[in-house]
Amino acid sequence: MTQPGRVAIVGGGISGLTTALTLLAESTTPIDVTVFESSSTTGGLIRTTPFAGLDAVDEGADAFLVRVPWAHQLASELGLGATLTSPTSAHAAVWHNGMHSIPQDLLLGVPAKMRAFVASPLISPLGKIRAAIEPLLPRTTDEDSIGKYVRRRFGNQVHERLVDPLVGSIYAADTDRFSMAAVPQIASLTASRSLLLAAARARAAAKKTTQPDAPIFGSPLRGMGALTETLAQRVRALGGKILTDAQVSAISRQQDAYVVTTAQGEYTVDAIAICSPAQHSASFVAPLNARASQLLAQWDHASVVLITMAISAQQWPAHLTGSGYLVPKPDQRWVTAASFGSNKWAHWRPNDGSMIVRVSLGRDGLDVMHLEDDALVNLALADMKLHLGKDFTPHEVRISRWRDSFPQYRPHHFARLAELEHSLSASAPGIVFAGASYRGIGVPACVEQSRKGAHAMLEYLTHLPK
Repeated sequence: MTQPGRVAIVGGGISGLTTALTLLAESTTPIDVTVFESSSTTGGLIRTTPFAGLDAVDEGADAFLVRVPWAHQLASELGLGATLTSPTSAHAAVWHNGMHSIPQDLLLGVPAKMRAFVASPLISPLGKIRAAIEPLLPRTTDEDSIGKYVRRRFGNQVHERLVDPLVGSIYAADTDRFSMAAVPQIASLTASRSLLLAAARARAAAKKTTQPDAPIFGSPLRGMGALTETLAQRVRALGGKILTDAQVSAISRQQDAYVVTTAQGEYTVDAIAICSPAQHSASFVAPLNARASQLLAQWDHASVVLITMAISAQQWPAHLTGSGYLVPKPDQRWVTAASFGSNKWAHWRPNDGSMIVRVSLGRDGLDVMHLEDDALVNLALADMKLHLGKDFTPHEVRISRWRDSFPQYRPHHFARLAELEHSLSASAPGIVFAGASYRGIGVPACVEQSRKGAHAMLEYLTHLPK
């Protein structure tokens, strides 16, 4: 009989579980897959728990992008396709000395038409004049920083009040220090001389291939946790092993195999998928390759606290019917964004009519993890009073701390990733990286790179001596 290929997967989040599922479902020969998760539960940064009488309210990501196929395909493969729902038509706003609707005709904050900023009170008259000359400016040489590029094209106000709030809220990022290449929707526009005209063409092309009423985001009715819970169940059903409370302390090379060391023991495997945060992976990669460990240790990660509140219907202002708001960095004290969950999701409406609000604090350059729970709640409520003009007394509060949850893609991120993989390729073949630290943040990007990583591992295993 052929000896099964032995694979270790470090990390039991969406990336590690998707890698495991792909290996088990697509291998044409026997395969032994073990997932090592350092915490007591799988799911990583995806977590859904009961709140305010509702069975499922997300503590982290509450949806995935539908208009790229990877996460939607995975949900369908897991039998969750029929349970997917989309946000309501409620719109978001930007708070800058008051609440302002996010203009139409934007592509991740980049104006695709003049009216996107000309008609918006978010931009001052001088800011509008500065932005309007963008199509007349000479080509900007490649600059792998979103902030530097957009400021040079449109000026400071368009960047600080449109692009940075939208992109920064997705990545908990300071876009002046964030790689353009990490946001392909914007990076693809830079091949043209004018960013505005390129954005207009991109939006027009998207409209031709997308139905007007097609959803942009989706989520299982039981929350995003249903995705990772079902993934873990499927992995186990296919014979995969998932070990929790199993932190990897070292990986060493021994002849043609690897030894994965954990507190639970040592495991000999043929190939490894590293699906854990980059900085946290540096220590256990050190026995394999010192340079790779140094590179991983240089990754930056931002921490975020998400406070979920239930506010009574009597306290909630009737005019606040939008899906929430973003706060530009120059206006930020502590709150970076607030989501009016019961307006955003039809199934997040408690029987007593309360409003579920999720408030985000912390980002790259604004650390809040040192603050006590009571202080975080008080700061959030103080900022909401400033933004919304009202004191709130939530009758239920949940605090979710996400330490080092957002890897920061510094300029030239992908060059460093290429050096990392090159450093390992000769001394440690059969090791792949997948996850938010590496080739894209967000559930679809994690699923895509996990699929590709699993396929590369299967190819590697076919060439090992049996």
